[in-house]
Amino acid sequence: MLVPRVMSTQHPDNATPAPFADGAGVLKGDGEVNEAVDVFALGCDEQMWDSEGKETDNQVVRKLLTGFPVFFRGNVRLGRDVVLTLRVPNPRIERDMRKSMVEALQSIPSAWDVAQGFYGQGDSAPIQDVILPFTTSSEELSLVETYYRKVIVGQEDEVLFEGQEVKDWVGEFYPKDIRVIPLIEDMENMLNCDSIVEGHLQQRQVPYQRVFLARSDPALNYGIVAAELVLRIALARLHALEGRLGVPLYPIIGAGSVPFRGHLTPVNIDRALTEYPSVQTFTVQSAFKYDYDKELVREGIAKIHGHNRSQPVPVDEDRARQVVDKTTAEHQEHVRRLIDIIGAVSAYIPRRRERKMHVGLFGYGRSLDGVGEVTLPRAIGFTASLYSIGIPPELLCLASLTPDDLAYIREVYPSFDGDLRAALRFANERHVREMLGEQYLRLVEKFTDDLDRVHEGLTSAIWASISRDKSAVNIPRYVEEAAHIRRFLG
Repeated sequence: MLVPRVMSTQHPDNATPAPFADGAGVLKGDGEVNEAVDVFALGCDEQMWDSEGKETDNQVVRKLLTGFPVFFRGNVRLGRDVVLTLRVPNPRIERDMRKSMVEALQSIPSAWDVAQGFYGQGDSAPIQDVILPFTTSSEELSLVETYYRKVIVGQEDEVLFEGQEVKDWVGEFYPKDIRVIPLIEDMENMLNCDSIVEGHLQQRQVPYQRVFLARSDPALNYGIVAAELVLRIALARLHALEGRLGVPLYPIIGAGSVPFRGHLTPVNIDRALTEYPSVQTFTVQSAFKYDYDKELVREGIAKIHGHNRSQPVPVDEDRARQVVDKTTAEHQEHVRRLIDIIGAVSAYIPRRRERKMHVGLFGYGRSLDGVGEVTLPRAIGFTASLYSIGIPPELLCLASLTPDDLAYIREVYPSFDGDLRAALRFANERHVREMLGEQYLRLVEKFTDDLDRVHEGLTSAIWASISRDKSAVNIPRYVEEAAHIRRFLG
């Protein structure tokens, strides 16, 4: 039974273009198929295949097996040693992409047929799980699971003509069932994740259940401290639920390279394993894969595979939520004040993946949870925009913390100071003073004494050009140069 440990994703947080990207540095089409083979060779045992927010090739399994037959007939068998996992739109939330979910689910039996033709008879499906983003209830999971079983597979018994059934004409549909992974992204539902999962597992006989807990969007909405504390509460609740139900629960954490989004890089794997010891699967996003030497990437992936899961970090939920409430309020207040600046800078953030664009101020964006009409870029663009002007978003919630709060945070979040040191070395002192105030400049000085002055100079040039509307032609180059120094875009 394969329960993956390392999930490669298509999150475009890389400063360095992927080797499979086009001349403009944008990864798309068959480049993403090539990427999947590359990450399997590096040791990832899962590739997320995203139908949400991007044009997805539903013939990916055919292209993998026919394009790389030697690789997939060797020691890496698709469906046994490595898998593709579909991320589909949530029809209740992303209404303009509802039919994309249908298209993605329809591709699963075709992928099975291709794998059967390639390997001969077998029972390992190349696509076994489907990720449902924005999950807010167990009913949403049941709808996807039941739609696949009753509509996609169920059509095989429909009579077409003179007693001939669909399966007589095009064959039976396999696999007969899929597993649906909830991707839980907002605070309310992360704090309620055990109820969502328990509701889904009622009256189901399953060997295990995977649960995907977001890390980027909670940071965007609530700040780095709240994101970390809410994640710890969710992991503790899932661990307690596993004990009550006797069903193994396997958490997935969506961590990026930047501290604001989870701080998982090939050179600090121990940080993630210390902070999230109960997690089964970690995401390897694009900066992890392309902004470090390939051998370091391979070693980092191997280190995750070699880690033995243990119990989650204990957390006092009431105390944690007190800190969450105050830091969320502080973070959101600063985001409101900076929204126009973020919008101005985001126009110059380079694209690294081809994505669908939605109607809205920032195209495919995210609303600031619980804050009226504030619409932001997605988490990577948000983070990249602030870093590009020397305002690391890790800063935005810190002024609300008392000495007692800091002592508690350090107790349950041991990497807190290290994460801030790594982030705030890319601060621009003048911009911090002008945009956030003297109190925040003192916080920069408190948590780091190692500012990167080359990066600071680039951020000064970026903001001067934007604010004066001069030399706009140089801004993308400065943004990329600063990102290369950091080893992440956003």
